[in-house]
Order: sequence, then structure tokens, then C-alpha cells
Amino acid sequence: MAIEPLAIGVCSWSLQVTSVPELKGFMDRLGVDVVQIACGDPHHASWSEGDAMPAAARGAGFRMSGAMLGFPGEDYTTPQTIEKTGGFGDPATRPERLERFKWALARTKELGLTDLMLHAGFIPEAGSSARKPFLDTLAQVADLAKSAGVTVAFETGQESAQLLRATLDDLRAPTLKVNFDPANMLLYDKDDPLAVLELLAPDIRSVHLKDANRPTTKGTWGEEVPLGRGQTNTKAFVHALKRIGFRGPLCIEREVGNQEERFRDIEHGVRFLRECLAS
Repeated sequence: MAIEPLAIGVCSWSLQVTSVPELKGFMDRLGVDVVQIACGDPHHASWSEGDAMPAAARGAGFRMSGAMLGFPGEDYTTPQTIEKTGGFGDPATRPERLERFKWALARTKELGLTDLMLHAGFIPEAGSSARKPFLDTLAQVADLAKSAGVTVAFETGQESAQLLRATLDDLRAPTLKVNFDPANMLLYDKDDPLAVLELLAPDIRSVHLKDANRPTTKGTWGEEVPLGRGQTNTKAFVHALKRIGFRGPLCIEREVGNQEERFRDIEHGVRFLRECLAS
């Protein structure tokens, strides 16, 4: 089923669910039927249904906007640990992660979807000897995605928007796009999301709605907070998405707290986004 522009949805892993019926139950309680769904891995919610998960999800009565892949071994303890372990950043893990990516492409298709989101890893700056092999890996990702008929959206935050823009321009791959997460930019102490939205606008395929405050100590994480209570300026962000012509759903992500605390904060987020859209 088609998803109307700016429909409010949720990220399945935020609800820490382990089965499709559990996810459906939470979504019914939230009053939403749009979800960005985890492929099923240690970092983004493994599913009790196993290989039967795609069929279960397709028949569950909710609408899926895309799939999300997290790689085993990614360590978000500190910004420094994820810089070493995230995405395709470590040359030693690239071969196994490309295999995992191939699996995720197949899972995405089994779900009846054509969009897959992931963190590419910390992108090396121009002039770094690490940049060419990293971009060569992303070019492989683009080719694999093209063969599968899938668009891959790299999640923002771990690099500056200018560096991501330059990287996409260098790769010139129609299958590589952006999953814009404004809060990540604050958590990693990078850009002002409102100031860089238009820079990435031509390639924004999907968004995460999340809120945060910048770190108070350099080299540490910022603080994730419920929507509307941080420095993201969610209301202005939603209005800016309208202005640039974004037509995808608004998928709420929450990665702090236990399951019921996350549900409560996402429930607040749904109400808050409805207010933003109505204003």
C-alpha cells in the first residue's frame, strides 16, 4: 500500500520487539501503521519468526517504508568506538559486511521493499589515504544495490553534511541516497541540521525523527531526548521538510530507555508530530 507524504511512523527497533505480532500490537497502541523495519540482526532487532519474518510482516496489516541494517560488531559505547567499528570503516570487516549487505538486500526484496537504510561508517576526508578504498567499497554497495533493484540510504551524523555531499557527488551512483537524522548531527556534535538540510535535499530518501542535545564535553556523546525537548527544533525541521518537497514518512526513532519508556516517549512523539503538521 502506498504511504501518503509525511505520514507518521516508527522505527521497529526503537520498540525493542522480537516478533511481528508484538510490533503490530505496539503500533496499534500508538495509532500508526507505518514502520521502518529492522532486517533482523543483533543490532536492529532479531525476529523470532526467523526466515518467515518477511511473510509475517507483509501480512501483518502495517505499511513498511524501508528496511534497516545494522552490522554485528558495531560498538556505540563511545563516539570513538563506533568510529572504529561502524559500517564499512574498518578494512578488516569489509568483506564480511559486504556479505551481510547482500543478505540484507535479499531480505529487503522479500519484504516487498525497495529501500534499505544503514550507516556507511565514518567517511574519510579528501586527501586521506583511506578515502579511495572506502569509496571503492561504497561503489560496490551501489552496484550490488542496482542489481537488486534497491536504493540504499546512508544515515547522517557521523560526518559533516559537506563531506557526505562531496562523497555522493564523487560516487555519482543513483542507488545511493540519504537517510536524514537531524538528532545524530547533534549527538556526534556535527552540523546544524536545519542549516544543511538543503545541501542534502536532492538526495534525501528517508528521515528519522529524533531529538537530542549536543555534548557538553568534547569527545563524548550528546544526550538523546524525547521529540520537542532538545536542540533539533523538530517543528522547524518538519516545516523545512515540507518546504524542500520531501514526500516520505516521518519515522520516529527512540534509542534510550527500557521498552515501556521508549513506548511512552514515542507516543509523546506521535502527538507532537501531529501538532507540528497541523501548525
